[in-house]
Amino acid sequence: MGVHMDISAAQNVKDVDLSVNFAGVRFKNPVVTASGTFGFGREYSEYYDISMLGGICVKGLTLKPRLGNNPPRVAETPMGMLNAVGFQNPGVDAFISNELPFLREHNTVVIANLTGDTVEEFALLAEKLSDAKVDILEVNVSCPNIKSGGIQFGTSPDAVARVTEAVKQRSRIPVMVKLSPNVTDISAIARAAEAAGADALSLINTLLGMRINTSTRKPVLSNNTGGLSGPAIFPVAVRMVWQVYNAVKIPILGMGGIMHGDNAVEMMLAGARLVGVGTANIAEPTAPLTIIKEIKEHLTSNDMDNAAELTGKVILN
Repeated sequence: MGVHMDISAAQNVKDVDLSVNFAGVRFKNPVVTASGTFGFGREYSEYYDISMLGGICVKGLTLKPRLGNNPPRVAETPMGMLNAVGFQNPGVDAFISNELPFLREHNTVVIANLTGDTVEEFALLAEKLSDAKVDILEVNVSCPNIKSGGIQFGTSPDAVARVTEAVKQRSRIPVMVKLSPNVTDISAIARAAEAAGADALSLINTLLGMRINTSTRKPVLSNNTGGLSGPAIFPVAVRMVWQVYNAVKIPILGMGGIMHGDNAVEMMLAGARLVGVGTANIAEPTAPLTIIKEIKEHLTSNDMDNAAELTGKVILN
């Protein structure tokens, strides 16, 4: 019932242009589902028509299938959640054969999130997915670089640049680099990705967190630590999107704790052209529809004609 209410309510709002041009790709609206929270869209398609979304970013893909980490690997926290799923996925070839055809039945942009243990793996994944004709690549550099002692690619400007260059060489579609917030200077990482040829950036990925069970004195997650997402990280995400917007010229997909339309508008004012909805999908499967409607209502009530007018329009003190 909630879905039908959202759809009918949206029809009563003044018609404004929600479409966004992002790295040369047209999105019908600025709302995208964030990787890892939407699977490949099948489960959510039972709740509503996923063609209503601006785009779908699929769960992270690797060269070979991965089972992920042992449970427990998800834990609720105040104003958010921790996860250490560990890139569970069927592998890129299975995605292309079994999941991409389903996604292509829907009129929405398909973003493929990819990650590897080496620069060579990133490049090969990019080639496979580019050949499969997804719309945009999202390069997740938050995976450990096994050739550099396990340090995350995303914490080093040089490593981010190497990955970006390798992916760009093998891709014929736009390349978006997903930035980790677990760094000292995210602007330096962003500039390195841009200089290496990135067409766009997405941020932020999860913040590293930990919870401990005081009865057992053991970490709540089997992996000991995990990625913190949800409303708790929203102010950090807004700050980082604003910093990166002022450091680069390429477009930004902003995410991190967006739960409703006002959050999305705030993220866009900070500099995002698109917004990613992640943890909200788990709390309320139809959250993206509500957010689309509320963005439209904001534009109407502020006498604005299109969503692009919001990007970077924060008025500083």
